[in-house]
Amino acid sequence: MNKSRDIENALQKWLENAERIVVVGIGNELRQDDFAGVDLVRSLKGNVSKHVMLVESETVPENFIEPITKFNPTHILIIDAGLLGLKPASVKFLESSEALGPFTGAISTHTLPLRLFCEYLEKTIDAKIALIIVQPKKTDFGEGLSKEVGEVSEKLKKMLRGILSSP
Repeated sequence: MNKSRDIENALQKWLENAERIVVVGIGNELRQDDFAGVDLVRSLKGNVSKHVMLVESETVPENFIEPITKFNPTHILIIDAGLLGLKPASVKFLESSEALGPFTGAISTHTLPLRLFCEYLEKTIDAKIALIIVQPKKTDFGEGLSKEVGEVSEKLKKMLRGILSSP
């Protein structure tokens, strides 16, 4: 992960004054590195504060809009693999202003583009939205993350556990 300290600092700054946080993991378990977002969220179970709601949305985040809105989060963090045009296992942290720009339209290959999902949430809930996007190496049919994405995923898991475990 390039500049992992920069991503951690940006995430901590973004989470200042957070009261309730939703973390949404997006991905397809049968498309190798595309599963990185869900894999990360699964690893957080039992390791986060009671003020954090974890959502394993797989490829249909829109199916979780109702439970997310009922939780009434102040912050929504979406984690997904996406085509960034960077070296495999590169990671980007994007706040909603960046995430809702033209960049997001090319990121995801899921049923509902992330841009529409984020826009709907922004209009429905008064919450800050950000994304952590991991550049996949392999998205062919198959199971398991590539070595590179697996390594960066472990670093992200450790970072997120540390940040989200406080009361």
